[in-house]
Amino acid sequence: MQISLTSKVRILPDEEQKELLLRTMHAYTSACNYVSVHIFSTGCMHHRRLHDELYYELRTKFSLRSQMAESVIRTVLARYRTLDSSHKPWVLIRFSKPQYDLVWNRDYSLKGDTFSVNTLDGRKKLSFAKPSSSLDGKIGTAKLVYRHGKFYLHISVTHDAPDVSEEDTSCVVGIDRGIRFLATAYDSNGDTSFFSGAAVKSKRAHYIELRKELQRVGTPSSRRRLKAIGQRENRWMRDIDHRISKALTESYPEGTMFVLEDLAGIRSQTIKVKGKHRYFSVSWPYYDLEQKIIYKAALKGQMVIKVDPAYTSQVCPACGKRDKSSRDKANHLFRCRECGYTSNDDRIAAMNLHSMGMKYLVQCGKSMPLSAGAESAVPDVTPAMQAMPVCAINAGGKSRILQGSHKPPLQGVSLSGG
Repeated sequence: MQISLTSKVRILPDEEQKELLLRTMHAYTSACNYVSVHIFSTGCMHHRRLHDELYYELRTKFSLRSQMAESVIRTVLARYRTLDSSHKPWVLIRFSKPQYDLVWNRDYSLKGDTFSVNTLDGRKKLSFAKPSSSLDGKIGTAKLVYRHGKFYLHISVTHDAPDVSEEDTSCVVGIDRGIRFLATAYDSNGDTSFFSGAAVKSKRAHYIELRKELQRVGTPSSRRRLKAIGQRENRWMRDIDHRISKALTESYPEGTMFVLEDLAGIRSQTIKVKGKHRYFSVSWPYYDLEQKIIYKAALKGQMVIKVDPAYTSQVCPACGKRDKSSRDKANHLFRCRECGYTSNDDRIAAMNLHSMGMKYLVQCGKSMPLSAGAESAVPDVTPAMQAMPVCAINAGGKSRILQGSHKPPLQGVSLSGG
């Protein structure tokens, strides 16, 4: 299996090189807008025809070099094809921020501590900072961007990952995602780990109030501030998701199968949520956490499956009885009306997801012993709860494992950030 990840490298040009890079990026962006207007007005989506019509015009009008002109056409055409495949209304695509798409070994190369890049004035060599992530792998196309007075190179790197199948599975972990607890994991040893969402919810509430205040002001500077804090909140939340996914995947060995709820369409359920809580339900990054778990798991020789989330918080893991009234959502407590089994409702969902993963392995012909006490905790699997394999894709951090706990800790694994 191969996984493509993006590595960010900071470029360190001097003042003269900075001016040249900006001039090259602005010319590239202007050329992209020129091609975009042509595609929008003619409707032409054929690469060869666009090349014949625009290639020499791009080189003379914007002083682009050969490969740069070709990259402009490919960049714009890819954006329109993405728009077309998503069945969205046909609109004129505009490129506002300076950018430059680079082809490996044609437009750019990295050797030692030197970044060689094609510019309007020919090939130039610049310095770059050591990247935070590894560049080991097959290096592909890159995008040069300019943000906050700094240049960054976003490089696509393809890594080899071990192939994982159901036969390789040695551990099953059910992961329930939510707001009170960002993630609740229950594994084959009967251990439960909680990732508290209290700090995250509090911080996001602060951003909500700050946005309301800035929206009331309504000045150009307040609108710029609104955009800046939105980007800051998104970066902070992505960092939280990285840390949770890293903690989960590094806490379990190779051959682990993570079972997640398929939360596609969850946004449509917000009509059932009270207005004051709707923002959290709509904007909570369930998908981002899911994607990070998937790719980190694959890199570590683990796999992920998704299952239907129906009734995972209403089925008793001890007797299999499904009863909506057994769950006290206000107090986050589950108490079975049939057998009296009591636990945190998020833990109940994680236990049921673990059970569905075990059932899925049995259906795949995998013989795997259940953990002590877990055999009686496997509820009946309805057709709606059948496991559905997904494309798997993983690496590191330690989570706090609560041995045999039936109640969540007061803080659990608390994650906060600035």
